[in-house]
Amino acid sequence: MATEIKVPVLPESVSDATIATWHKKVGDSVARDENIVDLETDKVVLEVPSTVEGVIKELKYAEGDTVTSQQVLAIIEEGAAPAKSAEAPKAEPAAGAEQVQPKAEAAKAEAAAPASTRPAPVSGGAADLPPGARFTAVTQGIDPSQVEGTGRRGAVTKEDLVNYASGKTAGVSGGHRPEERVPMTRIRKRIAERLMQSKESIAMLTSFNEVNLGKVMAMRKELGESFQKQHGVKLGFMSFFAKAAANALQKYPVINASVDGDDIIYHGYADISIAVSTDRGLVTPVLRNVERMGFADVEKAIGDYAVKARDGKLSLDDLQGGTFTITNGGTFGSLMSTPIVNPPQSAILGMHTIKERPIVENGQIVAAPMMYIALSYDHRIIDGKDAVQFLVDIKDQLENPHRMLLGM
Repeated sequence: MATEIKVPVLPESVSDATIATWHKKVGDSVARDENIVDLETDKVVLEVPSTVEGVIKELKYAEGDTVTSQQVLAIIEEGAAPAKSAEAPKAEPAAGAEQVQPKAEAAKAEAAAPASTRPAPVSGGAADLPPGARFTAVTQGIDPSQVEGTGRRGAVTKEDLVNYASGKTAGVSGGHRPEERVPMTRIRKRIAERLMQSKESIAMLTSFNEVNLGKVMAMRKELGESFQKQHGVKLGFMSFFAKAAANALQKYPVINASVDGDDIIYHGYADISIAVSTDRGLVTPVLRNVERMGFADVEKAIGDYAVKARDGKLSLDDLQGGTFTITNGGTFGSLMSTPIVNPPQSAILGMHTIKERPIVENGQIVAAPMMYIALSYDHRIIDGKDAVQFLVDIKDQLENPHRMLLGM
């Protein structure tokens, strides 16, 4: 019996998806719940598993094609045995798409073509080069075998030799100057669009402060081991910042608000987006109701999101919403930055690397673990006074972490 594998129902905010990677080809056997294809949307990569056990009979689309909800992706013959002879995968192109000749067939066609129509084989000697390229090789004293060709079937062209010579003249090692053009992924394009939207639609301003994390580090050192034994997760810095932000958002609700046309929407909860870097770009899974979470709850949720992000398992629900964002450039060594607000949110808190610096404490110069923090905000609804007081509140909590335990 033939079974259709369809595109999952996409949320309203996602209109379509792109075929990113086929993990099976026609004739392959597939197990129930085994991933067949990855679909890339503007936000996440979705895995589409098989609903039955059988053999791939037909693939309806090729990699790079665009599909929408409930379109048929593949046909699986339930219970069929895989074909004995392995055939080249043939994905049916979308309507109007040009069908690409398989490499094996192209090779046969080339072999059958008259000798006069086939390109000459590439040789390392100057004698086998076209006249213009041969002249350049001789006059410049270039060994063609040392040059990577960009012509058909890797043939060395005159331009390759000229570029190689100019590279050597400019002191470039070996004259090898590779370039590669790679199309943006949908996630990267969406990130670019949202960043430009933010820059063009928000009156953005950034305020800075610095925090002495000595007491936080002392608390982690004193209680970290027992915390991990009791909760099964390490006590990191992010939970301190997330809880401090949640507490401060309750005091300064405009920082937690968003703009909708001519209205300001105040959110009575702290759904904090945590920026996580992945191979495909930056994603911001959401910790919901952080004001009600304990330190262990925050650390466990962040750990789970980190694993899901690394494995490409984040769902659209994980990324939807969020009233405020925290990003930690310090993990990559950033000393200071101006983070960009993630619309429709109105503010983002930037953490940075911890550096031991001299500060004055009780009239004495001492070394302390200091971090610069930054708050970028939408100046249309957030005044400088509110932004600065919010940052000062974050600073006070982190320099007196026992306040957070008391909800102060």
